[in-house]
Amino acid sequence: MNPDGKVIILTGASSGIGRALLERLQRYNADIIAVSRHIGTIPNHNARVVPYTCDVSKKEEVDRLFSFAVDKFGKVDLFIANAGFAYCEELNTADWGHIENIFRTNVFSPIYSFEKMKELNRGRKYTVVMTCSAVSRIPLPGYALYCATKAAIEHFAHTYFFERNDKGVLTLVFPVATATKFFNKAGDSAPVPLPVHPPSWVAACIMAGIHTDCPVVFPSPTHMISYFTINRIFPFIYGIYDLVNAVRFRSWAKRHQNSKPSDT
Repeated sequence: MNPDGKVIILTGASSGIGRALLERLQRYNADIIAVSRHIGTIPNHNARVVPYTCDVSKKEEVDRLFSFAVDKFGKVDLFIANAGFAYCEELNTADWGHIENIFRTNVFSPIYSFEKMKELNRGRKYTVVMTCSAVSRIPLPGYALYCATKAAIEHFAHTYFFERNDKGVLTLVFPVATATKFFNKAGDSAPVPLPVHPPSWVAACIMAGIHTDCPVVFPSPTHMISYFTINRIFPFIYGIYDLVNAVRFRSWAKRHQNSKPSDT
C-alpha cells in the first residue's frame, strides 16, 4: 500500500515506535489520526495530522475512534495498532484485573480494531499493522504476561492467514527491544534484553512492510537469522540466552524487592 492519499489511524503515536512512525507518515500526502491517551505529548505535526485522545483498551472508545474517522474522512485505509505496554514483575498474587488490563490493550484492542477494519472495508483493499514482538517466540523472564499477549497476537495472525476472505492485508511486526522508555515504564529500572534498536529503524522497516504488503516484518536481521536458522541447528543457544535473562531478572527482582518500604 502506498500511503499517499490514504486515511491512516496510528495508535501509540506519542512516543517510541509510534512517534517515529508518525514522523515518517507525515512525508506522504495522507490524513493521519494520531491516537494517544495523552495527545499533549504528540510531537510537532503538520496540518493533516489530527491528534485524538483515546484509551484503546475500551471497546466504546475504539468504536468512537472509528466513528470519528469515518465522519471526518469517510474511510480508513490503514490502521496501525501500535499501542501496548508491559509489566516487569514477579507473579506472586492472584489479580484478575491486572491480567485483564494488559490483555485488553495488547490483545483485545488490536484484534477488535482489525475486525472493525474488515467490517468497514468490505470489497476494498485495506491494511492493518500490528506491533507484535520477538518475545512472542522467545521467553523473557519477568515479562510472562507481556510475552503471553504477544504470543496470542502472533497465533491469531498466523491462523487468520489461512482464513483470509477479503482484500485486506494483515502485517505483523516483530521488533526486538527498542531504545525508548518502554521498559522503564514496565518496571523501575527493568532489565532490557539485547539487542536494542532505535525506534527510527523499526519505523523504517514497518514502512517498507506497508509498501510491499508484507505479512511479517523483522526489524532485526540478527533475530530473524538466529531464530530461523542458527537456533534450529543449535537449539541450546536460545536456552543459554533465556538463562542469562533469568539471572538478570532475578537480580533486578531482588533489588526491587529490597528497595520497597517495609510493611511494618
